[in-house]
Amino acid sequence: MIFECVVNVSEGRDDTTLADLAGAAGGVLLDVHRDPDHNRAVLTLGGDAAAVTLAVRSLATAAIERLDLRTHQGAHPRFGVLDVVPFVPFEPGRPAPDDLRDAAALRDGFARWLGEEVVVPAFVFGPLPDGATRSLPDVRRAAFTGLHPDFGPAKPDPRAGATAVGARRVLVAYNVWVDSVAAARQVAAAVRGPAVRALGLAVGDRAQVSCNLIEPDRVGPDRVYDEVAGLVGTAGGHVEGAELVGLIPEAVLHAIPAARWRTLGLSDESTVEARLEAGPGPLVETT
Repeated sequence: MIFECVVNVSEGRDDTTLADLAGAAGGVLLDVHRDPDHNRAVLTLGGDAAAVTLAVRSLATAAIERLDLRTHQGAHPRFGVLDVVPFVPFEPGRPAPDDLRDAAALRDGFARWLGEEVVVPAFVFGPLPDGATRSLPDVRRAAFTGLHPDFGPAKPDPRAGATAVGARRVLVAYNVWVDSVAAARQVAAAVRGPAVRALGLAVGDRAQVSCNLIEPDRVGPDRVYDEVAGLVGTAGGHVEGAELVGLIPEAVLHAIPAARWRTLGLSDESTVEARLEAGPGPLVETT
């Protein structure tokens, strides 16, 4: 088993900064997905626990040194320059592991380091020591109001903000473009559920249903795309395309007929397994 760490940073526009962040991640970097309208990048790291731990600390240090939340503007919600840092157990070619104990240990170690040594507030999500579970939306809703940081200062850093650090199963981030913001918001509310988190966003001059598929082995990109297309079509609109954000497990991709991959914005090259075999990937230019 290896671990992914899918780091979301609040920067998606500056080439030099993104190259520096990618360089800080080193040899375990598998992919960088950037979105200038969201002004956000997703850096996927993958490897053994020790290598991923070192790489994510290096990446976190670079992001906090280089980025400033006070001047950030973008379509995607955020509360920190190092916004979300989830640790994910992964077994290449096999279904996503359910046991999150080792990932939670990596999460807690990183969150403690971030809060106590870097002095940035860290909120943890995923399974908690008392047996409860806290989700990323829980953190976003309650941070600094009803929910105090698990590590670090009680108030957000003016420059760096705060960070949500998680332990979770594999998810797939997937966006479907539609023809109006009103449709995107209406459809996002309709498709949202236990297996899908969704937001309707204005992204530049386009509209997007931005989704996290948190049970992708049960509800994959094909099902979400079809549901969005059906709902938008019923209202007289249409889908304008789709994109994968980051990488997808091979098992999830291969559950979808290959004839549909191009329409769905998917490919064999976009799997975690393909990138592990190929080594570190370049920046992925997106619109």
